[in-house]
Amino acid sequence: VQLVESGGGLVQPGGSLRLSCAASGFAFSSYGMSWYRQAPGKERELVAAISSAGGSKNYASPLKGRFTISRDNAKNTVYLQMNSLKPEDTAVYYCKAYRRSDSYWGQGTQVTVSS
Repeated sequence: VQLVESGGGLVQPGGSLRLSCAASGFAFSSYGMSWYRQAPGKERELVAAISSAGGSKNYASPLKGRFTISRDNAKNTVYLQMNSLKPEDTAVYYCKAYRRSDSYWGQGTQVTVSS
């Protein structure tokens, strides 16, 4: 099983990034997918989640309207579009696959929002 995040980097406040998480080694289309983030000195927190078929999406309330989660089951990939980024969005972003008691994590990608 592999989850490989990409797309992180340094961006100025107000900018945008799109994160990708490429999955392999399991039945991707049967799993819900989510994005979490962890800032230095803080606990990991849920950013957004999407159901296996993509019909249901949930967001952390403060991020709703700026972040959009989507998935392409044909490509075994989940995305996180992040707009109007703020310095407080700086964190390592992780993707997670989940189904019942199973879960898998990626290694994370760093997002830094700074001028």
